[in-house]
Amino acid sequence: MNWVWDVRSRDGGMNGLEYCRAITAGGFSRVLLHAAPARMSVRVTADDDTVVIRGDADRTGDYSPVTLLEVSPVGLRRSEVWPDRQLLGLPVLLPGGEVGVLTAWEHADDHSWWRWSVEFSNHTGRPADWHPPGQLLQR
Repeated sequence: MNWVWDVRSRDGGMNGLEYCRAITAGGFSRVLLHAAPARMSVRVTADDDTVVIRGDADRTGDYSPVTLLEVSPVGLRRSEVWPDRQLLGLPVLLPGGEVGVLTAWEHADDHSWWRWSVEFSNHTGRPADWHPPGQLLQR
């Protein structure tokens, strides 16, 4: 089963602005967002329109180019991260709705620069839980 991630900035306009509407395979309890809004609302739904989770996820710490969203039974947890090897293989939601998989990340100790790689793949028809053979994924 696929999941649809609707992420909206709560800043700008009367109803906020769409950050992304992205589709991942189901069951990802963690995803990364690139350049996430400081104040955002998140709703995750399954293919059958069942709401998996919904809530607000506001930045409480310093800015980072990557935000980790974690889905748990008690709600959404947001943290600003500088990815390491433990986050490789997670989906990365990009503004506009594209989704890739984090394959590499490095940065300066003082966070003055970073370099990363994201792998993109797709399939016609969006079959549930599809990924290319051999792709490193984490859930």
